[in-house]
Amino acid sequence: MERKLNLDIAGAVSELEILLKRVFPRNIMYQLLLGRGLEFDGFRDYNQTDDAVLIDWKASVRGNKLLVRKYIEEKDLKFMFIVDISDNMIFGSTEKLKCEYAAELSAAVAHLILINGDRVGFVLHNDEVVSRRFPELGNRQFDIFVYELSKVLNYGGVSDLNKVLNGLIESINRDTSIIFLISDFVRVDESYTKTLEALSNLFECVAIIVRDPLDKTLPSIDKEVVIENPETKEKLLINPKVAKAIYERNAFQQLSLVKKIFRNCNIDFLELSTDKPFSGEFATFLRERIKSGRIVRKNVY
Repeated sequence: MERKLNLDIAGAVSELEILLKRVFPRNIMYQLLLGRGLEFDGFRDYNQTDDAVLIDWKASVRGNKLLVRKYIEEKDLKFMFIVDISDNMIFGSTEKLKCEYAAELSAAVAHLILINGDRVGFVLHNDEVVSRRFPELGNRQFDIFVYELSKVLNYGGVSDLNKVLNGLIESINRDTSIIFLISDFVRVDESYTKTLEALSNLFECVAIIVRDPLDKTLPSIDKEVVIENPETKEKLLINPKVAKAIYERNAFQQLSLVKKIFRNCNIDFLELSTDKPFSGEFATFLRERIKSGRIVRKNVY
């Protein structure tokens, strides 16, 4: 019998949308990022119906009154989800495997975009493109995305985002508004910098780092256990309690390197852990992007 993924897509969609409507009552906040790409068009006076996060404080000081930014709305935006479905994502010590957590997150954010009347496309990958759809509108596109995310046979293989992106960059529509990169990024090193920089020079990119607690630390078990490399099938006998300090140091250094690469490549990133709901973290991330002025930009070529 084929194994099924532990997915609650409907619950994830509902939870994220309810939270965002509560945090951002007028829906303006996530429309800035996820449904209405906007081009800056000057300032206007603040009014009591505006969320305070929209205030441009530097402009307000200069003008000696509260001012908010105005934007020109751009219709029919295109968003791409590039989701890692390789072996390293089929891992978990919590209720959700990393791939299950990533699937629910991807579907929930995609649904927000689609209900705002914009387009969603996706690439599911390991070291090759496993499934791909160009950006389209509507419920059917959402259903196809969910179907591919739920298909167990899609999952597995070695992760190689570098190889996948090098093959995709030329074929992604230049009018794509945001590319979401969703992975644990555990295989990312300095060799990825050139490719990620090239991607971010062409597109607004957001990286969502999905990690399991065991990606950061080992349990304090004082007995020998066998671990296996999913790629080489090589087995190693370790004592987690003895190896814990070295493991944590290496994990911290690798994650720090990933974040440094994203910063250097001008890619915003959000780190999520599978033992915590993503909705609140994602809402906070949107608010911080808005505060910093990082919104969907209109590409100019």
